[in-house]
Amino acid sequence: MPELVLELNGRTWTLDPSRSYTLGRDPQGDVVIDDARVSWRHASISWGGRSWVIEDHGSTNGTYAQGQRVHHTEIGPGSSVHLGNATDGPQLVLSGAAPGAVSAAQQTHQPQAAHQQAAPHQAPHQAPQRQQPSWQQQPQQGPPPQQAQQPSWQQQSQQPPYQQTPAAQAHVPQGGQAGGVAGAPPVYGDRSPTTFHQMALGRVMRIGRALENELVVSDLQVSRLHAEFHATPDGRMEIRDLGSHNGTYINGQPMQKSGTALLGPNDIVGVGHSTFRVVGDRLEEFVDTGEVSFSARHLTVTVDGGKDILKDVSFGVPEKSLIAVIGPSGSGKSTLLKALTGYRPANKGDVLYDNRNLYKQFAELRQRIGLVPQDDILHKELTVKKALKYAAKLRFPADTSEAERNQRIDEVLGELKLDIHKEKKVTSLSGGQRKRVSVALELLTKPSLIFLDEPTSGLDPGMDRDVMQLLRGLADDGRTVLVVTHSVAELAICDKLLVMAPGGSVAYFGPPEEALNFFGYSTWADVFSAFENYRDYDWAGRWRGSQHYQMYAADIDAVAATPVHMPPPQQMRPPKPQGWGAQLTTLIRRYVSVIASDKGFLGLMVILPAVLGLVSVVIPADFGLGPPKPPSRFNGDAGTIMLILAVGMCFSGAANSVRELIKERVIYERERATGLSRSAYLMSKVIVLGVITAFQGVIICAIGFSTRALPAEGLIMLPAVEICVAVIALGFTSMMFGLVISSLVKTSEKTMPLLVMFAIVQVVFTGILFKVYGQIGLEQFAWLMPSRWAIGAAGTTLDLAHLMPPWDQKNPTDLDPLWEHTASQWGINIAVLLALGVICGFAVARLLRRHEPEVMRK
Repeated sequence: MPELVLELNGRTWTLDPSRSYTLGRDPQGDVVIDDARVSWRHASISWGGRSWVIEDHGSTNGTYAQGQRVHHTEIGPGSSVHLGNATDGPQLVLSGAAPGAVSAAQQTHQPQAAHQQAAPHQAPHQAPQRQQPSWQQQPQQGPPPQQAQQPSWQQQSQQPPYQQTPAAQAHVPQGGQAGGVAGAPPVYGDRSPTTFHQMALGRVMRIGRALENELVVSDLQVSRLHAEFHATPDGRMEIRDLGSHNGTYINGQPMQKSGTALLGPNDIVGVGHSTFRVVGDRLEEFVDTGEVSFSARHLTVTVDGGKDILKDVSFGVPEKSLIAVIGPSGSGKSTLLKALTGYRPANKGDVLYDNRNLYKQFAELRQRIGLVPQDDILHKELTVKKALKYAAKLRFPADTSEAERNQRIDEVLGELKLDIHKEKKVTSLSGGQRKRVSVALELLTKPSLIFLDEPTSGLDPGMDRDVMQLLRGLADDGRTVLVVTHSVAELAICDKLLVMAPGGSVAYFGPPEEALNFFGYSTWADVFSAFENYRDYDWAGRWRGSQHYQMYAADIDAVAATPVHMPPPQQMRPPKPQGWGAQLTTLIRRYVSVIASDKGFLGLMVILPAVLGLVSVVIPADFGLGPPKPPSRFNGDAGTIMLILAVGMCFSGAANSVRELIKERVIYERERATGLSRSAYLMSKVIVLGVITAFQGVIICAIGFSTRALPAEGLIMLPAVEICVAVIALGFTSMMFGLVISSLVKTSEKTMPLLVMFAIVQVVFTGILFKVYGQIGLEQFAWLMPSRWAIGAAGTTLDLAHLMPPWDQKNPTDLDPLWEHTASQWGINIAVLLALGVICGFAVARLLRRHEPEVMRK
């Protein structure tokens, strides 16, 4: 069994046939390759009995032999393999054993050395020694004047649409031609294709995650059988969606599921993180590895009344950058973040994702953008791994196996050093660790752009530094990271700094180490004081007249501002990763897990109805049973007992739901942007809370009626069952009213006063305390009260109209019509009660629209 020598960037390993060797970015692996395009555990090499074999372990960017992507292939001396990219990815050169070669097994004891030498694309900020990053070792210097005047991202942004730059035309990958054709739209700026695929006449090329596809895309955003290309007899190309979960896109717009479309010469097809373009009889593939440029041009946001709260903001950043945005309150930082992510598109201007318009192609590009709001976007009652598990189930296609989801979760946890905390509840973590979990949730789908809103808010200086160093590492690993922050302690590790002035304009953009000198102050406290003291000063004009502006923003700003023309709403709305039923099932399971982990809520869920039921027991009454009594001696305590039971059920039902939407508002906003169904989310709340409320209704009735002698016969069912149904229906409708309150308020603190007010109003309009029927205006208003109809339903069963003293002693026939002792009136009361709950459900669905990305609102 011959030994095999592996060479990578001048480093050699001798492979022993008696064992297998792992390749990837994992520092514990045998061959450590620190390249953003290489997966954590990318592949393995082993002796297959007849020859050496390399096996890809589902890597994101693939393993390539002779320009073709492979998953399990024989290798030997004289062959070479590329990882992550077919042309310029890390190249493994294989040869026979040579004297003096160092064993790979021995090199596993020196992972840091391999880590350094096998990193051809190592970022300038990435450190050979993790204890002291290079940005701490090197003195902070301004950029060389000549080099800084026109960065590469500014050169790209000047190119007119659908035109290749000479540099791009000259970049010819090995074994192929230039990556574009005249008139073709740019894909990832002006990059050359990752791979090429030849399309023969009449051939079908199927794309998907499964290995049986002709074109395998190892991306969990892609369905197992996603789409297929057809070469038609007339020489044209056709794309057919195979019912994919996350959709197939043409020029950024979603295709109809299971639909077919003919492709023109300039059309771009998007599938997950891969993009395809037809050039003659060849299919060019571009893989989004995360190294993308990003720019904003003349962003202006206008609110009602014509006031600009964001004024002509322009800036651009290269790939693998960390950008900090700071500024005083009222400077438009949150508005800018919403404009950059597409949550609230600007009224004027463009946001470019590697030269692709984010607003016009939001449905596709939103899958490549991660957003970490200031509040945690996870349920704190769950363990770290369980919270990520439910998030992965909602975001990944329905055909993703549990093993695939768990593998991705473990990769993210390992990358963020959270694997030792995965079984801990989120509430038990420190503030910095909780922020890492929120970042981990976003990293599940491998976004290329990550935006964070105040990630260090409320953290001590040590945690502040840890979070910023985490973001620095994310950028160095091949992502573009933009963070809005109030903290200025760790700005030095950022590549660029954007300072917003009061009123929403740019006061500075450039290297953070040059910012204080630009403003002429020694501390940021002085700068912010100047903003406050000179609010009418033209900070934006000062910036545009400076040399820094010419160096870092003039070329981006030179492009004329254009109004935003959004595609039709149906094209902006992203497809749902799973069907409605699958989402509903996942949401119900998650909600049950959250409730089950909250022991305090479980206890109150039982104690509250039990106490309310016991309160009604202390009132002596027999509900009027026994021999007939004269009208003046009718037992009026039955109405009082029903009043207590009804009000108790109103309070219990509304209390169950009054906080549920407001406490999850941030979670809902983010999940809605990733394809969550609004109706599935609402139904999960209704079903789970409805079951809890019904359980509480049974407890109240069981205790309240335990010492009562009820009538022998009911109108339709047993009297106890009829009254219990009325009480449960009242609890359900009250629970729906609680959801309305929860969707209306802006903070949880406002829910309790509204809950008390709701319960008191129900007491007044039951018809027990005073005469409601026959009072013009008052009676009609009482129809909106669920307690009025619930008491009516119970009153029909108990014949409360004859059991209680009449309001008019001189006219015994003047009875409440809702208490008529008939089966039809009981049915009407129950039907109206449930109808009120359904109306509340439609109101909640409508109100939830306010907490969704504006581009997705119907």
